[in-house]
Amino acid sequence: MTPVLSVRGLRAYYQMRYFGTLREVRAVDDITLEVRRDEIYGLAGESSSGKSTLIKTVARAIRPPLNVVGGEVRFDFGQGERNLYALSAEDLAATRWRNLSYIMQGSMNVLNPVRRIRQSFIDFALHHMALPLPAFLQQVEDHLAHLSLRPAVLDSFPHELSGGMRQRVTIALATVCRPDFIIADEPTTALDVVVQKGVLAMIRRLQREMGSSVLFVTHDMAVHANLTDRLGIMYAGRLVEEAPTRALFHRPLHPYTAHLIRSLPRIGDDAPRHGLEGRPPSLASPPPGCRFHPRCPLAMPVCREVVPPMEELEAGHRVACHAARQGILP
Repeated sequence: MTPVLSVRGLRAYYQMRYFGTLREVRAVDDITLEVRRDEIYGLAGESSSGKSTLIKTVARAIRPPLNVVGGEVRFDFGQGERNLYALSAEDLAATRWRNLSYIMQGSMNVLNPVRRIRQSFIDFALHHMALPLPAFLQQVEDHLAHLSLRPAVLDSFPHELSGGMRQRVTIALATVCRPDFIIADEPTTALDVVVQKGVLAMIRRLQREMGSSVLFVTHDMAVHANLTDRLGIMYAGRLVEEAPTRALFHRPLHPYTAHLIRSLPRIGDDAPRHGLEGRPPSLASPPPGCRFHPRCPLAMPVCREVVPPMEELEAGHRVACHAARQGILP
């Protein structure tokens, strides 16, 4: 079956020219992945690993100095594959929210602080749903009720709602058109654990009911363990491991993934957690070979010279690591 999203060799760099010299930050560098129908695909990695840049690029929500310098982003919403960057502005506008929606990081990045919530729904979704205004508003109210929000929310300004309610409104906004594909960028940031749990359960329930695919980004590995079906790990602009979530937590093949999993607290385990030595490399001048080798406990001479290819070493389990190719586990 054709995947909903196919990313092939995607490279997106921040390009700036200073005194006639082109400088590049290789935020997304040769990423290849697929998101299947009716699944939640997670992206994990520490801050500045390129997660948010990748999903902005996938959504074609970029502007200079960020530019796509290579690769393809293709979606298949049931009418055949289409290159997102080959669409006209008109076709792209028709695709957004109807087929492809985006839950941005922080509800106040989406909701206009000087307009009532009702107007935000009208601005975003009325055109796509092609309904008379009364019927549209009734459908919005029904959708809000499905997400445990009262119709009175529509008369509120964003600042009059709690953080959890604003985030639910943002999710309602992204799903009211029942899109085929949803991109979620850290949707539970700044929420307390109880509210976070409710928001995650709501995302999973909506995904199952609508049969949508979700690309879910967060640095929180515990969230991925509870929500995602498959998981990709990013480091310094590259995808270093990908597997079904359960398999990846049970048997990580890349030393960076193993470190992320070991950093999780466990009930009854009071052993100290140790951070990785060093820090992520500058993406303006990344190291040669494997970008993780300066911090890797399994680094070998080949790691400093040759970029490890992304290979499927076990069923459905891809990894870019010279040590893993030799059977050395972290």
